[in-house]
Amino acid sequence: MKCDKTKFALLVVVLVLSSSYTFAQKDSLRTLIEQISEKAKGDVGVCLIGLENNDTLSFNGNRHFPMQSVYKFPVALAVLTQVDKGMLSLDKKIFVKKKELLPKTWSPLREKYPNGNVKISLNELLTYTVSMSDNNGCDILFKLVGGTKMVNDYIHNTGIKDIAIVATEEEMHKNWNVQFTNWCTPIAMCNLLNKFYKGEILSKNSTKYLRRVMEETSTGSKRIKGSLPAGTIVAHKTGSSGSNEEGIIGALNDVGIVTLPNGNHLAIVVFISNSSAEENECEKVIAEITKVVWDRYVEN
Repeated sequence: MKCDKTKFALLVVVLVLSSSYTFAQKDSLRTLIEQISEKAKGDVGVCLIGLENNDTLSFNGNRHFPMQSVYKFPVALAVLTQVDKGMLSLDKKIFVKKKELLPKTWSPLREKYPNGNVKISLNELLTYTVSMSDNNGCDILFKLVGGTKMVNDYIHNTGIKDIAIVATEEEMHKNWNVQFTNWCTPIAMCNLLNKFYKGEILSKNSTKYLRRVMEETSTGSKRIKGSLPAGTIVAHKTGSSGSNEEGIIGALNDVGIVTLPNGNHLAIVVFISNSSAEENECEKVIAEITKVVWDRYVEN
């Protein structure tokens, strides 16, 4: 009996010490993130979730940040939910009108089909919108599923409330301030990535499909992936506003799922807004934050 009590006491001591060590680690990591964030000369929000152990950390996690093209990830979730319900199929041909391929906006889709009036598969449209962050493709998808309100309500129905999807890409391009109506908190976006990864939103096939499309993202290679070892698998979605006349960056973001060396996964969200730094400096901030998080997780 005495032996059992001694073992129990030792176990309690080990658990307390382990918990104290974990809290100390989180505090030191949060301090590092805060120090790196100062280089952005603006507002920075970060959230992390270990997707196998649900270990979380956030910095300014409840602040509202403009998403810019990050919101193409929830748009893709809404589209693929309709695929899962049999309302759409990836092979479905979508007629893209010339007038839908707006000029003066980022659109590799328009570069490929400059004359429009062409039928392309939903698969191709999703690939352009997510992997290449095509703005015209995004607005075509909005029309396909019923508009921004439908996507906003759909995401809220998944249990993610601290997000607002209000304006199309076309509307954002007409007025600098409109981008701020499409906002999300870092914690909410991290939770959305968590639900997506765990198959709580899409079917197994659609989850696998979207992860692959996000792994093929060609934008923002200097952000989450910027300082990670070559070949690291990252399924991510970027967002960028560029600078206004005063040289202020409205949004420079990257969110995604990083595959760690041991096969586990980490959801990471870094939002930067109202920054007076250069774009390359903001990208370095995202890369540095990701790297210190990576190092801490690999150490453990």
